[in-house]
Amino acid sequence: MDATELEYVGFGPRLWASVIDTVLLSVFLIAVLFALYGIDEMASGVVLSGWRNIFFSYILPAVIVLAFWILKSATPGKMAIGARIVDAKTGQPASTMQHVIRYIGYIISTIPLCLGFFWVLFDKKKQGWHDKLAGTVVVRSKHHGNEPVKFEGQA
Repeated sequence: MDATELEYVGFGPRLWASVIDTVLLSVFLIAVLFALYGIDEMASGVVLSGWRNIFFSYILPAVIVLAFWILKSATPGKMAIGARIVDAKTGQPASTMQHVIRYIGYIISTIPLCLGFFWVLFDKKKQGWHDKLAGTVVVRSKHHGNEPVKFEGQA
């Protein structure tokens, strides 16, 4: 798709995509925990500790998100709003390393009261800190007349 047919995706739609992703990931994780621990333990409140907590709270969600980013250039929430993650310079799909850096950037973006995510509100290319660190942008087909997309290799 030509860059002139794209727009940067702003804070509101990206927040909505995050809500969708959070709900879907939560439902998936609850289903997995239910399958592993059964109704009795789930009803009494499964308390995950040690490696189980690390796996289900951090590793599995990271693997799922990264898999979607690498395979589809988007999570289900981003797909629902018609958005995808691309390299900020070329407009091509982001590399695996860019996705890994972007995910680490999520952690950095949350530390100062989520300022890294709110940065999307003020940035011309609607980049959060995680996007800036990874050299990515989130784009979709033009809908609302936001700032037009310009990649370095284009006139």
